[in-house]
Formats: sequence, structure tokens, C-alpha cells
Amino acid sequence: MFLYSLLEVSEQTTNVVKWISVAGVLLVLGVIALIGFLKNGKKFDSKKIAFAGICVSMSFTLAVLKVSPVQYGGSITLASFVPILVFAYVYGLADGLLIGLIHGLLNFIEDPYILTPATFLFDYLLAFTSVGVMGLFGKLQRKERGCAPIVLGCVCVFSLRFISHLLSGMIFFTQNAVWVSFPSWAMGNAFIYSFIYQCIYVPADALIATLALIALCKSGVLDKLTSIMKGKAQ
Repeated sequence: MFLYSLLEVSEQTTNVVKWISVAGVLLVLGVIALIGFLKNGKKFDSKKIAFAGICVSMSFTLAVLKVSPVQYGGSITLASFVPILVFAYVYGLADGLLIGLIHGLLNFIEDPYILTPATFLFDYLLAFTSVGVMGLFGKLQRKERGCAPIVLGCVCVFSLRFISHLLSGMIFFTQNAVWVSFPSWAMGNAFIYSFIYQCIYVPADALIATLALIALCKSGVLDKLTSIMKGKAQ
């Protein structure tokens, strides 16, 4: 494949490359912060930045509470996407993409592991920036304590995340980097192998996040958070 050939550069990432990558990510985070500060020439929005920090911190903390049913990643977390999903829902697509990117880069810094630049792109950048899609559903009309828009948004986000990890897994497979042993009929095809692997944990993580969002909707907490974050609270 042309895309794979374009992005493939090496086999196993060395520690030197790993930490150079971490330094690069830190630089990117600094650039992101600068862009956020200068965005559209507007005054620095301290409230939005504060909520962004709170949501990323909560997501990062919840991501620590996890189980890993498969080797080398693939974790089921305690609704770790929910705080940043709420942020994207309230503030929209652009800010959602940004906070998703930041969360993905922080996850990479916390546990850096890549095989090629392609897997970094799919596992840490695209998989996490999918959170921004939730911002599109924040524009839909929603009844008080209604759940439909935010549940649909959550499903779309995790579907995109699933696709990103699926593509990354296919690249790992073609690099002879097999994590777990599946039946022989699944071991001969990169797509089937990666599909089964992602199905072990992504749907479960999505279900937990969806149930948490439904609970926030039905309890009225989401409406209160939306009002506070948008500055409409009395």
C-alpha cells in the first residue's frame, strides 16, 4: 500500500527515538498552547482553558483505572473519554479536536510506545482527536435530560476510534508484531486479526462511556454542566 510505504520507516522503535518523540510532543503541546492563546486575536478565554484543564486531568486520571484484557495496550478504562466528550459537546468541533489531541499526546508521553510513525498517527493522534466529532452533536436540539444526541455522538466517536486502532493494528501485524495468539484462521489476515483485537476492548470501553453519559443526562448533571461551562448558570 502506498500510504503504508510512505509512513513506514523502521522496525522496533529504540529508546533514543522514543524520547526524541516525547520531546517533539512537548514542543507540539507548547505550540498548541500558543495557538490557543492567539486564536482569532481574541482575548484569552480563561474559563474555557480552566475547563479544558479540568476535563483533560479527569480523563487522564480515569484512564489510570483500567484493565487490560490483551497484551501491550488495549485497555478498558473507567469512562476515561467522558470528561473530554462533555467538553467537546459544550464547546464544539474545533475545541473538541484540540482537547482530544492534547489528551492523546499526554497519553503518549505517559506511556510512549510506537512501531512506526503511522502507528503513532493512528493510535495517538487520530484515535483521540475523534473526540471533536462530539462537538457536532452539541449543535442538535436536545430536550431537557434527553440523551439521543450525546449517545449518537459517543457512538460516532468510538466508531472513529475503532477504525483508527484497526488501521494501526493492521500495520503492526504486517511488521510481524503480533500481541496475542488467535485461531489459525485469524492469524493469516491483518484485517481479521486487528478487527478481533480491537473488538476485545473498544466496544466495552464505549459501552462504559455511553452508560456514564446516559447517567449524566438522566440525572440532569449534563444540563447543569453545560450551563456552567457556557456561563449561563445563575
